[in-house]
Amino acid sequence: MKAWQAGLRGLWLIQPTVHADSRGAFFERFNARQFEQLTGEAPRFVQTCESASAHKNTVRGLHLQLKTKAQGKLVWVQQGAVRDVVLDARPDSPTFGHHEVLELTAENRLQLWIPPGFAHGFATLTDNTVFQYQVTDFYSPEHERCIAWNEPDLNIDWGVQGEPIVSEKDAKGMSWLDFCRLG
Repeated sequence: MKAWQAGLRGLWLIQPTVHADSRGAFFERFNARQFEQLTGEAPRFVQTCESASAHKNTVRGLHLQLKTKAQGKLVWVQQGAVRDVVLDARPDSPTFGHHEVLELTAENRLQLWIPPGFAHGFATLTDNTVFQYQVTDFYSPEHERCIAWNEPDLNIDWGVQGEPIVSEKDAKGMSWLDFCRLG
């Protein structure tokens, strides 16, 4: 397993070691000991989730949970490809309000560690995309926030061609200004 810092402090890209032969391939998706040695982080995962998107150009996000229910996430693509977006929503961070965009695919097998305090979302680049993630705290609707995926002040390039497919909840996401004021 290899790991390196992504552009925003605290984000880590993780590349598993793949053992391949004529039968196919094997790799460890997560190894707590190696993860801690490489990143200095020791997350305790309590939930594993899967999001399946039937169509290309599906946008999900930007989601996060606040304060005592903030979630760290280890994310990857099981099938297909996504344009993954991470927004630093930690008010005390020097990169508060900055975002990073990364491509995660089933082929590159990259994983992304997103510590608590970041908003997260993705856009599917292929039909039939399966996105998986583990989180460090349980889902808590009263602590959840959804920042508008198309917030003009954030200027995020989702890589969507044509009209995106967005849930009703995500279409009603709050503005960045409201998030900064209200949390």
